Amino acid sequence: MKFRALLVFVLPAVILVAAALYSAPQQVPQPHHLTKIDGSGKALSAWSGPWSCVCDDRTQLLWEVKTDDEGIHDGYWTYSWYQYEQGVANSGDCYFEKARCDTEDLIRHTNRQKLCGAENWRLPTTDELQSLVIADPIPGHPAVDTDYFPRTKRGDYWTSDGNQPLQGVYQYLKRGSRAINFINGDAVTIPYRNAAFVRLVADNSNACHKARQ
Repeated sequence: MKFRALLVFVLPAVILVAAALYSAPQQVPQPHHLTKIDGSGKALSAWSGPWSCVCDDRTQLLWEVKTDDEGIHDGYWTYSWYQYEQGVANSGDCYFEKARCDTEDLIRHTNRQKLCGAENWRLPTTDELQSLVIADPIPGHPAVDTDYFPRTKRGDYWTSDGNQPLQGVYQYLKRGSRAINFINGDAVTIPYRNAAFVRLVADNSNACHKARQ
């Protein structure tokens, strides 16, 4: 009887002491695969800003970040698809350029600017652009990490994959380019003449290389 009473009082005390002494291993937070890059190509911390580009550590691709200043990279501007003398020139909607408004013109301006230290900006492939798509975005928001890619629109973004056969109501136009719809992340084929959004990409950049160090 005394032994049972001893267990009733002593055992809980032992358990409490053991629980107090036990320290559960703390999980070390994993670094985010996206890194902010300023206009000169310098890596920034997650809470710093402003930033002009984002480096994806998984692919080592450097991505253009859109602005809202009515400049070259304003997120509201749209462009017709045109490169290598293929597509439709000057059929977009952008005010920073009086002479032209198409993808080739945006690429030329961005390379001349040396955005984030890169001079090899281009349109992304379908797979590259689709790598930015996130599953289950916040309702009403684009399917991308808007903490790193603000001012992304819920619409079509051009890829470099042109010379694609058009279907349905656009079939009579014969050829167009692939685009990624950032409402649902789907790949679509639309006519070159369509005014769609653009997010440029650069590979083998010094900014992404330095961000890994």
